[in-house]
Amino acid sequence: MQDVSFPEALEVIRVDARIKNRLLAVITARRSEMIDFVRELVAIPTENPPGRSYPACVKAIARKLRQLKLECEVLDIPLDGELRRRRSSARVNASPPQFIRAFHGRGTRTLYFHGHYDVVPAQSPAQFQPRVHAGKLIGRGSSDMKSGLVAMILAVHALKECGIELAGRVGLTIVPDEETGGARGSACLARAGLLGDNAVAMFTPEPTGGVIWNANRGAISLRVTVRGKAAHVGLQHMGCNAFEKMLEVTDALRALKKKVETRETGFHIQPVAARHSILMLGGRAEGGTNFNLVPAEFSFTLDRRTNPEENLAVERAALFAVFDKCRSDGVALDVQALQEGSAAGVSSEHPMARALAESVQAVTGKQAKFEMCPGLLENRFYAEQGIPAFAYGPGLLTVSHGAYEFVPLARIPECAAVYALAAARILGPGGC
Repeated sequence: MQDVSFPEALEVIRVDARIKNRLLAVITARRSEMIDFVRELVAIPTENPPGRSYPACVKAIARKLRQLKLECEVLDIPLDGELRRRRSSARVNASPPQFIRAFHGRGTRTLYFHGHYDVVPAQSPAQFQPRVHAGKLIGRGSSDMKSGLVAMILAVHALKECGIELAGRVGLTIVPDEETGGARGSACLARAGLLGDNAVAMFTPEPTGGVIWNANRGAISLRVTVRGKAAHVGLQHMGCNAFEKMLEVTDALRALKKKVETRETGFHIQPVAARHSILMLGGRAEGGTNFNLVPAEFSFTLDRRTNPEENLAVERAALFAVFDKCRSDGVALDVQALQEGSAAGVSSEHPMARALAESVQAVTGKQAKFEMCPGLLENRFYAEQGIPAFAYGPGLLTVSHGAYEFVPLARIPECAAVYALAAARILGPGGC
């Protein structure tokens, strides 16, 4: 479990009402500009996979930052040999990954606003023609998470425009490839030593639907391929049925599934059934060539989602112990890793959690609620460095990735105000 400890002495500062009102005034005045900017970004089809139109999106974001007098740098980080090989074989139309970093303030203590500009593939090209209807901005990436990127950028602008004194700086980090696990995104930045340097906390604008995600599950996603030998059905004794061998493997995995799914997390998540650890089999399964031919190959996926209380290395070893046992029993199989990431969790009583929660309440008038994200988050890259990380954004998880993805217009400036106010609480003189 990645649970970040904190000294009891740290206190969140109270922000003067005049500072709050000044920030709100600047953000409110930019509301139309924010909506226009979200529409501009949504219209850029940064679909991942394969990773299209990245340069156009980076150019648009960098241009807006400079218009707002926020100096930024665009980084091209070379891929390692394995990633270059994957890109050449599986991402023929992929754009090279590019990263944006910008800072406001002085000193080393840094609060990071971290987001991604890639989106999942659209169900229709019309999703890249954003439209506004009934108080919503509709289009691919509007919820996850281009509206959140815009809110964070305008939050930093508001801090600068209001001349808020900061004992540190706010760092914008905008990356590609979150939707495919971050190997060509945040992981690259971490390997280059450019992720989370001097961080006091990280906020990311994932579509949390009004709650704060202070924890997330880890993931071990695998494709298992069982190999046999083809033969005509009438001569099946000359073959080796890969499907039947696969059932031996899945029977062993189901025994492990029964064991791990008795575990529950202590982090808040609804409904109660969602508290259990997860081992899902057969998200995708395929094999064989015809009804009258002994299948020579059969494959299936498994998705092991760990709770923050579980150790990723231990759970990975348990899975591979099953595969090793099956091999020793005569099953020929190969295992391919699709993604792997750690769970993370931070106490809702951490000073950074309180700063964000109090800012949510100050802006929305509602008490903030904490929950565990049911999936994998970029928070893990920061948690691995001992940095408290939280997700809070204007979008809705329930519509993200769907055919009718949208973001409520009112939530964009509202979240911008939350981010700006939280930064003032954390980095203001005497802050956390």
